[in-house]
Amino acid sequence: MNYIGIDPSTKTGLVILNVEGNVLLEKEITTKEKSDPARFVDITKQIIPFINEGDKVLIEGFSYGSRGRGVSTQYGIGWAIRIKLLKLVRSKYISDYIEVSPNTLKKFATGKGNVKKEDMILPINDRWGYRNGSDNIRDAYVLAQIGRALDGHGKPAKAQLACIKELG
Repeated sequence: MNYIGIDPSTKTGLVILNVEGNVLLEKEITTKEKSDPARFVDITKQIIPFINEGDKVLIEGFSYGSRGRGVSTQYGIGWAIRIKLLKLVRSKYISDYIEVSPNTLKKFATGKGNVKKEDMILPINDRWGYRNGSDNIRDAYVLAQIGRALDGHGKPAKAQLACIKELG
């Protein structure tokens, strides 16, 4: 079993960790499709082949307070991925997928749920020695680490234990 973190967006972050926490894949998925429905489908089609039977999948929840033109596109991509994940659950290929709110993701990474993306860089490096220039990939990495922690791997700090309790 591997742990898969997905940060859905027009540049979707995808990270796969093994049980020991080693990075098996880190990828930012984009598309050349121009229309929104086609973009949603293409990004989803690129993600699904990386999911193997029995993997634990974690996806970042929607940021409901966000505003701007790109929000509806992010929601579309997020829903397209969730629909495909639900099909994998119903076919018993994976047992479930876990949605993690943006605040819980930030709290797990930094100890605080209300930090800016750039304020997550140093805590992620300090905690796991992980670096990546993409905040989408960094978020996906933290999601995969949350999956490991939910299964009892690693040594969670106090704030991380609170996140695990909230999700578990």
